[in-house]
Amino acid sequence: MLELEIRNIIKDLYNVGKAEIQLQNTRKEFIGDITLVIFPLLKYSKKNLELTANEVGIRLKKDINYIVDFNIVKGFLNLHIHDEFWFYKFIDLNSKNEYGKVPIAKNSPVYLVEYSSPNTNKPIHLGHLRNIFLGHSVSEIIKASGKLVKKVQIINDRGIQICKSMVAWQDFGCKETPDSSNIKGDHLVGKYYVKFDQEYQKQINDLVAAGVEIEEAKKQAPILQKAQDMLIKWEKGDQDVRDLWGRMNSWVYDGFEETYKRLGVNFDKNYYESETYLLGKEVVNLGLDKGVFYRENDGSVWIDLSKEGMDKKIVLRSDGTSVYMTQDIGTAIQRYNDFNLSNMIYTVGNEQDYHFKVLFLILEKLGYSWAKNCFHLSYGMIDLPSGKMKSRQGTVVDADELMQEMTDIAKNVGQELGKLEGMSNQESLELYEKIGQAAIRYFILKVDPKKRILFNPKESIDFHGNTGPFIQYTYARIQSLKRKYKGDGNFNSLDYVQLIEEEKNLIKRLISFPSIIQDAASNYSPAIIANYVYDLVKEYNHYYQSTSILNAEEKKTIIFRLALSLKVGQVIKTSMELLGAQVPARM
Repeated sequence: MLELEIRNIIKDLYNVGKAEIQLQNTRKEFIGDITLVIFPLLKYSKKNLELTANEVGIRLKKDINYIVDFNIVKGFLNLHIHDEFWFYKFIDLNSKNEYGKVPIAKNSPVYLVEYSSPNTNKPIHLGHLRNIFLGHSVSEIIKASGKLVKKVQIINDRGIQICKSMVAWQDFGCKETPDSSNIKGDHLVGKYYVKFDQEYQKQINDLVAAGVEIEEAKKQAPILQKAQDMLIKWEKGDQDVRDLWGRMNSWVYDGFEETYKRLGVNFDKNYYESETYLLGKEVVNLGLDKGVFYRENDGSVWIDLSKEGMDKKIVLRSDGTSVYMTQDIGTAIQRYNDFNLSNMIYTVGNEQDYHFKVLFLILEKLGYSWAKNCFHLSYGMIDLPSGKMKSRQGTVVDADELMQEMTDIAKNVGQELGKLEGMSNQESLELYEKIGQAAIRYFILKVDPKKRILFNPKESIDFHGNTGPFIQYTYARIQSLKRKYKGDGNFNSLDYVQLIEEEKNLIKRLISFPSIIQDAASNYSPAIIANYVYDLVKEYNHYYQSTSILNAEEKKTIIFRLALSLKVGQVIKTSMELLGAQVPARM
């Protein structure tokens, strides 16, 4: 409303169409509530900063009754807004149940988000968790901004890595199954992936000891040759190999599903590399006809991107087999056909930055207009204080084990603080799970995706500071206020009260929530939500400590302060849900 009124006044003052209006909260060191940035208006006024700011300020004060005064600091016009404005602004936002979210329109563009996309030779680990948390949260944020979202993953279920687990199970497994060993399926297959590497290293060492050069020993190791032979058989459709492959993959899928259920994530469609690895070959032939690709003397097909500052890229080998780029081209087109999408977001680590630049450019050159709306949600790696993780050596941090560790830490902290009186055992277990999940999600998502993370489990679960449990505790504190209130009163029907400064600040922050969601959606950044909710919680806790809420002198003040608190709680809950975390009513 204020922006529209200012735009109309600027239009009248300087005879312009849609003027560029930049509003922001006034910085704490200056007097005022809302600041209008004057610099963009100079092109309309044709006057200097001081004259333009003064002219606009006088007119705003004259025409807008809730602007009571203004002051000018360099190129910034600080507006002092009447308290009634903030009170009735709060009345307006307080009436909205799904405050901050935009309903999805029937003709909404379709945003497709790819995330997780694990390999079937090992369980989901800590590195995958950043991917999963980012992809799931970005999906929820885009949906909250009013767009239709489809969540997909591509499961890497073929190739030499998968055959390594299969060979090791055949050689050392003694027909072990998840049921016979009571081991989760993805963990069992991952165990044999590690076993393969252990035997492979042993065979290399034996060959070197017998006088074979190390590089040659790596090629001659019998167990590797056996895995390579198995891959050839798989590609030729050998029934025994395919049966074993299907059986072991089914164990992994069951294990993945169990992990996803605990994480609260899901997908609208799964793509499997065993089904997509042949996609794209037909597109390459069409690209040859168009002159997008060219064929070398050995029969291989390439694209030359040197004019775009990149290099030459192979898209088809000389024997006619595809490479990962070929598959990704075909899969992207298949997804467009499946969902009629407008935007496609790939949640993949930053080691693939170059790959996606090439992919998107090739799709554009092939004539797919939607390729300009493809985005690589690139993120940095995640480490532990103990160092970098390595799947083959079995030094990765398993996601299931980490989640349980977080739950156990939450249990220990909760029992030490002694805040669980009156809870049943089941309620306590559910609370520990919520705290542990929120701790790890928030710790990871509060960091800009591009930055590398050093994850410290104990630091993430601290009940003070910038952590998920601290935010959860504030929500629980607000719910406690509601339970303690013994009077009657409608929190949606409020009588006017004189606001104190802390209340105005909270209302200003609440007002910005819808734009925060839109900003986070536009930038594909959960960190924007995380930083917002932390600042809101800090501000509310200061208000809670310094203000009498339930013991205020007038009943209407008590009801207003409770309503304000509950609205803060609602925004905390929505924010944490967008990050994939739950907030408990009691802690």
